[in-house]
Amino acid sequence: MTYNIKKVGVLTSGGDAPGMNAAIRAVVRACVYNKLECVGVYRGYEGLIEGDFKDLNARSVKNIINRGGTILKSARSKEFFSKEGREIAYHKLKEKGIDALVTIGGDGTFAGASVFSNEFDIPIIGIPGTIDNDINGTDFTIGYDTALNTVVEAIDKIRDTANSHSRLFLVEVMGRDAGDIALNAGIGAGAEEILIPEQDMGRGRLIESLKRSKKSGKTSSIIVVSEGDQIGKNIFKLASYIEENLVGYEVRVTVLGHIQRGGSPSCFDRVLASRLGVASIDALINDERNVMVGIRHNKVLSVPFLATKKGKKELDLELIRVADITSL
Repeated sequence: MTYNIKKVGVLTSGGDAPGMNAAIRAVVRACVYNKLECVGVYRGYEGLIEGDFKDLNARSVKNIINRGGTILKSARSKEFFSKEGREIAYHKLKEKGIDALVTIGGDGTFAGASVFSNEFDIPIIGIPGTIDNDINGTDFTIGYDTALNTVVEAIDKIRDTANSHSRLFLVEVMGRDAGDIALNAGIGAGAEEILIPEQDMGRGRLIESLKRSKKSGKTSSIIVVSEGDQIGKNIFKLASYIEENLVGYEVRVTVLGHIQRGGSPSCFDRVLASRLGVASIDALINDERNVMVGIRHNKVLSVPFLATKKGKKELDLELIRVADITSL
C-alpha cells in the first residue's frame, strides 16, 4: 500500500539519551528537505494522547545538536497501554493532520509503536535511542557511546583515589539486562574485574581473582559492575561480602546512576543520530512502516519492530578474552 504522507510527527519516549536532540534535528530537516511538514510531539505517548503538539521547521531545531536530553521531553504513559488511550491518540493525530510518526526510544517505545501502527494503520518508523545498547537489530543505539565516555572518565578519576589509599572500588554502571557499558568501559578504564548479567562469575571466583591480584603486587583495584549482575543481591551486599572474605582492602562503592545519561553527545552519537534521523524519513518516503532504522557494519538498514525486542545479545567473546588478559 502506498501512503500519501504530507505531515510527520516526531516524539521521544522512555529514558532520555545523549543524541536524541541530534536525531530530532535530522528528522525535522529531512522533512523540510523533502517538502514535508513536521510536528513535534511533547512528552512521548502521553503528549500524543493530550495533543501536545508544536509545528517545527529547520530553524526550530537550531543549536540543539550539542545538547543532551531531549527538547521534546519524555514521559511514560500508562494510558497508552489501553486500547482506549491509543484511540484517543489516533484521533489527536487525525485532528492535527499527521500522517506518520517517527518514534525515538527503546524497546518499550517500539512495542507501543508496533501495536499503535497495526491497530490504526499508521506508518511508524523507530530510531533506537538508549544508552544501554540493548536493542536487537542494530550494532549501536544513540547515547551509548556518550555514556561509555562518561563512565570511563569517571572511573579514571576514581582510580586516582583508589591508588592513593589502597582501596578497592566497586563502580556500578547502567545495564539492567545488557553488560555492554560495563564490558567496554571496564576494558577502556583498565578495570581488574568486570561483572555483567550475561556471565555469572560467582562470588568465590571473584574473591580468588582479587587474592591473586593482591599477591601479584596490586594495592588497589577497580571492579566495574553492571546493575543487572546477579553476583550479589545488590552492589552494597557484594561490598560487604568482599570485606568479610578479603583482608587488606578498604572497599568503597560508587553508583554512577543517571550521570551516565546526561551531557553533550559525542561526535559518534551526533553522526549516528543524524544518519538515522535522515534514514527514518527516507523509510517513510519509500513506503516502509512498522520498522526501526538501525546500523549494522556501518550500513543503515531497516528492521521490523518485532525483531528488535530487547533480549540478551550474544557476548562478544573476543572482548571477554581481552578483558581477562589485560586485567592481569
